[in-house]
Amino acid sequence: MHSARFFFAVLVVMGAGWGITQPFAKIAVSTGYLHYGLIFWQLVIGAVLMVLICTATGRKIPWSVPALRVYVIIALIGTILPQAASYRAIIHLPAGLMSILLSLVPIFAFPVAIVLGNERFAWVRLLGLLCGFIGILLIVAPEASLPDPAMLLFIPLALVSPLFYAFEGNYVARWGTAGLDAIQVITGASIIGAVIALPLAIGAGHWINPLIPWGAPEWALIASSVIHVGVYAAYVWVVGQAGPVFAAQVSYLVTAFGVFWAMVLLGERYSIWVWAAFGVLMVGLTLVQPKRKGVLAAPGLPVHSERE
Repeated sequence: MHSARFFFAVLVVMGAGWGITQPFAKIAVSTGYLHYGLIFWQLVIGAVLMVLICTATGRKIPWSVPALRVYVIIALIGTILPQAASYRAIIHLPAGLMSILLSLVPIFAFPVAIVLGNERFAWVRLLGLLCGFIGILLIVAPEASLPDPAMLLFIPLALVSPLFYAFEGNYVARWGTAGLDAIQVITGASIIGAVIALPLAIGAGHWINPLIPWGAPEWALIASSVIHVGVYAAYVWVVGQAGPVFAAQVSYLVTAFGVFWAMVLLGERYSIWVWAAFGVLMVGLTLVQPKRKGVLAAPGLPVHSERE
């Protein structure tokens, strides 16, 4: 039996790992690589690693019609569409700001859950939603908030990603995963996603030749993909050992570490308005957290419903 201190240490490592993927994404786009090419190789690397995990754990990947439906939907709303928006936005926005905006996933998820009937209305969670909107206003309203006023145009694009992740979690909570566990879902979605992303990358002229000499962008993409899979596997393990409510607290650490790594690796600095938005969004995130044991969800990842 592991101690609470051990699980907290694992949570910190997970947060540090997921948090560094946004600065890595910023590095990956620094030389002109575009979204579909990056998404394709991210999915390929992820699929290979996930298949190895499935093999090691004795999991089979079903290819029935219901399973394929889940893979396609999760690949589109959980990776290809949000990541395309995210890679486009991070070209123009600070990586730390992108991490802060990603914390809006559970805040956006609340109204979607109400519409779909996944959650009951609660005034406390409505207050969390309002904190989310206040946080956005603190970023976009003051003239001195962003380093360059032109960045304001790309904030709506950055919000597309957490919105799709909110849809993803609610889709799974409402319609399930056809009996698949979280590892099977992300493995199948990675394989199907790579198949979808390949013609998009070639057709849009985003193809990335893996045979060229590798520099910082290429290594950043590889490191991000490997960390993503490793931390996700750890996340699923922690959910099984300590429960989804405890594991969900990694959301705070992902945002905090995302800002920290951006400052350390990229030298980013933020205005008082961005720091205020960060604080307000963390309060909002606390208020909208579901109290019941319900949904296994992590930032930007497929989810597995464990409703009581």
